[in-house]
Amino acid sequence: MESPTYKTALIVGAGEGLSASLARLLAREKIRIALAARKVEKLGALCHETGARAFACDATNLEEVERLFGLVERELGTPDLVVYNASGRTRGPFIDLVPADVAQAIAVSAFGGFLVAQQAAQRMLPNRHGAILFTGASASVKGYAQSAPFAMGKFALRGLAQSMARELSPQGIHVAHFVIDGGIRSAARQEPEDKPDSFLDPDAVALSYWSVLQQPRSAWSWEIELRPWVEKF
Repeated sequence: MESPTYKTALIVGAGEGLSASLARLLAREKIRIALAARKVEKLGALCHETGARAFACDATNLEEVERLFGLVERELGTPDLVVYNASGRTRGPFIDLVPADVAQAIAVSAFGGFLVAQQAAQRMLPNRHGAILFTGASASVKGYAQSAPFAMGKFALRGLAQSMARELSPQGIHVAHFVIDGGIRSAARQEPEDKPDSFLDPDAVALSYWSVLQQPRSAWSWEIELRPWVEKF
């Protein structure tokens, strides 16, 4: 069976790291790319490198998400590949957490994922083709001390992905959730010389996303866990 093909990708919550690695990979595959973030100024170099278009959007705001999809459709085409890479967090002792900050963290990690995925699914279902990918974390499956808001949001995002996969897979939409169990290497987070490959390489993570996207529908994954070889779990 042939692997599925994609023409237009939308990455929400774009920035350096994983989003940039995904954009570079998709550009090599000749896929049109839209990058969405609250602040698009930081995306200039990546857009120049990959030919992507940047769009400002608050993923927790329905009107802005609807506007985002409308702009991408008009300027690049209807997205048949959507990646939700945004997350929010606030840390601290449980009794000291500020409720408004907690609500915002959950909104970014989970509610924004719902809004983006709903707009994506509405456009994919008529063609019975498309993929919606969610970036999770260790906190998707285990809550850490002083990190309840992040766990709440990521648990909810994982539940959303699982529910969507069960409903939408039989209709031709590949929904997948990625548990990123470990820190992702970046310019600001370099691994010690005595612990090589102790952080996830963003390019390697992007390859795993692409591998899932290439799965024939007779053998789809709805969830993949990725962690460095030395990571405890």
